[in-house]
Amino acid sequence: MRAEDSIKGWPWRLHGDGKSIRPGEIVLPEERMTWPRTIGIGAQHVVAMFGATFLVPLLTGFPPSTTLFFTAIGALLFLLITKGMMPSYLGSSFGLLAPIGAVTGFAATSGEKLDPSAMALAQGGIISVGVTLALVGIVVHFAGVRWIEVTMPPVVTGSIVALIGLNLAPAAWGWVQQAPLTAVITIAAIIVSSVLFRGMLGRLSILIGVFIGYGAALVQGEVDFSTVETAAWVGLPTFHAPAFDLGYLGLFLPVVLVLVAENIGHVKSVAAMTGRDLDGLTGRALFADGLATTIAGAGGGSGTTTYAENIGVMAATKIYSTAAYLCAAIIALILSLLPKFGEIIATIPPGVLGGAATVLYGMIGLLGVRIWAENRVDFSNPINLNTAAVSLIVAIANYTWSPAGLEFAGIALGTASAIVIYQVMRAIAKWRGTAPIPDSAPEAGQPEVTDRR
Repeated sequence: MRAEDSIKGWPWRLHGDGKSIRPGEIVLPEERMTWPRTIGIGAQHVVAMFGATFLVPLLTGFPPSTTLFFTAIGALLFLLITKGMMPSYLGSSFGLLAPIGAVTGFAATSGEKLDPSAMALAQGGIISVGVTLALVGIVVHFAGVRWIEVTMPPVVTGSIVALIGLNLAPAAWGWVQQAPLTAVITIAAIIVSSVLFRGMLGRLSILIGVFIGYGAALVQGEVDFSTVETAAWVGLPTFHAPAFDLGYLGLFLPVVLVLVAENIGHVKSVAAMTGRDLDGLTGRALFADGLATTIAGAGGGSGTTTYAENIGVMAATKIYSTAAYLCAAIIALILSLLPKFGEIIATIPPGVLGGAATVLYGMIGLLGVRIWAENRVDFSNPINLNTAAVSLIVAIANYTWSPAGLEFAGIALGTASAIVIYQVMRAIAKWRGTAPIPDSAPEAGQPEVTDRR
């Protein structure tokens, strides 16, 4: 059943009595529970995305409240553009960390503020990602998603996702070195809480780890509250105008491929959980995320993407109501208008950032490995083996190439390597009959694991 055939339009209709869900039932996107319960589920979605979403501005030096503001705007746009049929919250994308850091040179441990001119150039890069992703969405909407699946089969998608996380490893080590004890406590808290608690608490292990690490940093006198005292209780976030330099495009544009994979993964995941064919919404989802990223870059926020954490909340609650995401966006919007709250978040010290980044960057890297595993990528096949091997080393070592004033670094070159090596080797093998030709299309179960920042 296609989603378009099952939606009666807005507003949402009540699921049963709105108070309970019978065994085996789910709350569909066009349904809702009672509004108090729906608001509560929305709050759960905010908590689920909160830890990862706030880490991005902390690691890049961008204003946390501004980032949260644009994630809320992005989530509202996503609901509008997908006609209320695709439940999703657009949180901060980790795929943009490396190019932003390469442009700004910001170090969270230096104690210095982010250079406004460097931030503006990074925003220009974010806008280029958003515009390109929106254009891809338009093409997919009219041409279908098959061409992306052929261009980016599981071995390529897995390589790109993995190399993003592995390329960032040196940054995590830099933060850990500033406060090793706090970093170790944070890492241990994240690891233990992920297996100690059940249900939602287990899914919030990163947030719990950050809280515990923050407490350890407080005890050791590593937290500075001077900016919190002077911040207002209520006010608009700080907005920044962008600037553009074509020389940085090579750093940012490869991230488009990661966002494409994440959005397709999100659509496929929701389709599997709701038992619907949602392929017709893929173009809309890509366009919505591209537009949200463009707007965020224009105002000083980080780029956005769909979040696996929120997939987890839906899987746990069996509530796929887009009304809950409307509530989540409104809650996030309200929080972004509390400057003192944003300054409190900004006090998280380097040791905590380093500990959380160690786990998160590693998770991003292993998500690529998981894509390979769930799609049974055969690494005895030289096409798959060389595609992954070369692209990962290029990214980990951060190879750079600077032709004609442009700069291409590890993520850009690694991404290009994965796509080019796969397609060239596949063409030669098909011509010569020297190796089995890998299946270009991902299996139905693959996309869920790509849905990660």
